[in-house]
Amino acid sequence: MSTWLLPESVADVLPIEARRIEDLRRVLLDCFRTYGYEFVIPPLLEYTDSLLGQADQSLDLQTFKLLDQQSGRLLGIRSDTTPQVARIDAHLLNRQGPARLCYCGPTLQTKARGLHSTREPLQCGAELYGCSGLEADLEVISLATQVLQLANISGFRLALSHAGLVKAILADKNVSPIWMRLIHQALAQKDSQQLAEVSQHLSKPFQEQLAGILNLYGFAGGSDCVLARARKEFSTLASVRLILDQLQQVIDHIRLMSPDLEIMVDLADLASFNYHSGLIFSAYCDRCPNPILRGGRYDNVGQIYGRSRPATGFSVDLRELVSLSNNALTPTSAIRAPWGSDQQLVAKIVELRQQGETVVQVLSHSFLEQDEFICDREIKQDSTGHWVVVSLR
Repeated sequence: MSTWLLPESVADVLPIEARRIEDLRRVLLDCFRTYGYEFVIPPLLEYTDSLLGQADQSLDLQTFKLLDQQSGRLLGIRSDTTPQVARIDAHLLNRQGPARLCYCGPTLQTKARGLHSTREPLQCGAELYGCSGLEADLEVISLATQVLQLANISGFRLALSHAGLVKAILADKNVSPIWMRLIHQALAQKDSQQLAEVSQHLSKPFQEQLAGILNLYGFAGGSDCVLARARKEFSTLASVRLILDQLQQVIDHIRLMSPDLEIMVDLADLASFNYHSGLIFSAYCDRCPNPILRGGRYDNVGQIYGRSRPATGFSVDLRELVSLSNNALTPTSAIRAPWGSDQQLVAKIVELRQQGETVVQVLSHSFLEQDEFICDREIKQDSTGHWVVVSLR
């Protein structure tokens, strides 16, 4: 086996791509700051007790684990940053009012989550803690759509769902957590046969209602839209109608902010059921089979740390966003300079770099070879012996 061969779904990031990722990272963190979000940097690894807490099995399976040589305890390398930010909010900041936090850093996953996905996403996200009102969800969705616009992802569409839908339908049926999980998995996988099998212990009307959720997807709007059909399907369930009303409020608000944005509703999109507790949203584009952004409400995520605060947020993989972005990288204009110890030459180079110019020195016995920079100027001595910048064009 070649010594340079990397593991599957793991790749080097070369200079041009790395620059695009870093440029987007700076733009997004600056955008978060304009909304009042504070930047935090959680550790890459923690004891699994705090890193996983009461996490569902899928997060546990996605986490690389190793033995700490100092303490003898089990460590985990984070596969998702959100639980760590929840710990910071609950245990370290301990604020009484809302806390707006953002982050951007590497994660590591045992398996790629989808086709062409990486096992080492550069996860960037924003979380809002301490507000249970719908205005918090709307703020987060507004920020999420702005992230995709800043990344210049053309033609993306937003899909909405709600993690509490099935719970509301089966509220008085005393369904065990295990069976509830199986029902959600069948719905998330759009598997009608599995759904029939796991719901066969319920009465026929409830089986039919659950099966009907599989068909409740499509564009928002119109007399025969998803929410209109759902209201007919669940006309007798007040708790479900409240969820549908909330989704309609969200749709109305998004249309005020982004009139041209395509909005979908998929009430069977419950892949994050074990993580989320309320509104769920995802973003898709034609060039990627997986959601390029996921978010929603997860009010119970801080419970393991002693504070079960309301919470909502979203995250994206910057590496994936950059690969889908329509932003073309324009090479940086640079100044070519000779190598030398002349005091005036050194002073000129220092002066230019302090002004923000890129100055690339040509090393002795070599020629200049750069992909990212275009040297359209150079430093030369004029007839008076002074070092000046002249155009190469």
